Amino acid sequence: MPNPDEHSDTVSSGAAPVQPGTVRVLICDDHPMMATALRTYVDSAPGMQCVGQARDGETAVQMAGELHPDIVLMDLHMPVMGGIEATRLIRQRYPDVAVLAVTTFSTELYVIPALRAGAGGYFLKDSEPEQIIEAIREVHEGVAAFSPTVARQLMLSVKNEPSQVETALLRFPEAPHIPARELEGLQLLATGCSNAEIAEKMLVSEATVKVYMGRIMQRLDVRDRVQLLIRGVELGLVEPSLS
Repeated sequence: MPNPDEHSDTVSSGAAPVQPGTVRVLICDDHPMMATALRTYVDSAPGMQCVGQARDGETAVQMAGELHPDIVLMDLHMPVMGGIEATRLIRQRYPDVAVLAVTTFSTELYVIPALRAGAGGYFLKDSEPEQIIEAIREVHEGVAAFSPTVARQLMLSVKNEPSQVETALLRFPEAPHIPARELEGLQLLATGCSNAEIAEKMLVSEATVKVYMGRIMQRLDVRDRVQLLIRGVELGLVEPSLS
């Protein structure tokens, strides 16, 4: 039996009952101040509640099984078990639980392994609270979300891997025709914009943005935004910024 003192900040320790339809969030971060800040962001957001906190990856895996959160906010560099391995285990054991990496690292050494482990998005800790909340909502809905720096790093890593580009060009000798508005949406996505930000810049509704993204993913034969960004770089539809 787990020791209840191992992780005191759980829904069983006196937290308010979770209302139906609320996005249940588990926070995993070994820095108390950051964990407290993330909890404040989450509990202040409408329709969202923190149901527990873990200070290492091993505890996060255990609590994911106990608390059944909708999404885990996962730091990557932690004691006992790192966030990448914890992400892999959570996604393997509890496929209905989404993971959003929230960390200080934006290098390829962390971004690519985290995505391969099953993270549905990757945000930096210095992001604005509103951006992190929007990212939680998007990942919960199955939409990949990235900080602009992370989106750029992801695309640069693809651009620097010729074999990936060559494989894409074999599948698509000529890039499929992409209507101007869909291409505009893809280019905004490549800068790290969320659906809401894309909608604001394109002067359309978020529902219309989702339609654009769905159509372009179908045209490029990909299933999510991670693959969409990669394929866009491979085919020269978007260009990663060096700044």
